[in-house]
Amino acid sequence: MIRVVMLRLVALTLALGTVAAWTGPPTALSFGFTSPQRLQRQQRLNGGYRLCAEVDTASSPTVEDVSVIILAGGVGSRMKAGMPKQFLLLRGKPVLQHSIDLFLGLDGIAEVVLVIAPEYRAQFDDLLATPRGGKLKFAEPGKERQDSVCNGLDAIHDAAPLVCIHDAARPLVTPTEIYQVLSDALIHGAAVLGVPMKATVKESADGEFVLRTVDRSRLWEVQTPQVIKPQLLRDGFAKVKAQNLEVTDDVSVIEQLGLPVKLTLGEYTNIKLTTPDDMAVAEQILKSRDPK
Repeated sequence: MIRVVMLRLVALTLALGTVAAWTGPPTALSFGFTSPQRLQRQQRLNGGYRLCAEVDTASSPTVEDVSVIILAGGVGSRMKAGMPKQFLLLRGKPVLQHSIDLFLGLDGIAEVVLVIAPEYRAQFDDLLATPRGGKLKFAEPGKERQDSVCNGLDAIHDAAPLVCIHDAARPLVTPTEIYQVLSDALIHGAAVLGVPMKATVKESADGEFVLRTVDRSRLWEVQTPQVIKPQLLRDGFAKVKAQNLEVTDDVSVIEQLGLPVKLTLGEYTNIKLTTPDDMAVAEQILKSRDPK
């Protein structure tokens, strides 16, 4: 177990060069970054890693009244814990609480809809009694992911220009990533955080032998948040339901409409917590951001 975790940490360090120290949210908490923000990104290109040019996001559009849907209805059986993984402690607080605190603390967020079973809602009573807790709502989980998203979508306010859908199992996303994907979605209608694929990918027809090696230069590993204009998402769900289509993530619904989805470059540290060693990796990432 320890050896596996250490190997994953080494691989993550090689991919990123180093995990930058976390200095907190940007000083100007608006989607337009009203003070110029210059970010350095590491991106995998042509088989190697290079430091991308600084990105000036001062000209990004400003948006307000965003609705956030946090999906927290999963069981997480692969975590092999005695409770759903979103309630496991990560640096002293539940995994889910990291995302709730982050989104409730960002400017421009009008509400956070938590898709979670009723039996787990009482633990948020103290938060609901606070001023920021007034932004928190609940929705029922569905049988499939798209059903949960639909339920969350039904709960958002009518005037929301964007709906930002996030998995509770990704507690490491940063404000900078969130602001950029929101800005991209406002311009293009839909956007998703993602990173270029690092792994070599093999295709198999029978699950036993390699059919071919897939060209990874055009492959991206998508993450969350995935951000979409609400009416587009409703239109997409209507088509998916009418034609009995199967979709595996939120922007796939927009793809079914034949509309573009913007890829927003994220960070490799925005991992999804699936197995116990993911928890150990997440602990190390958070510790590197805030050693205290």
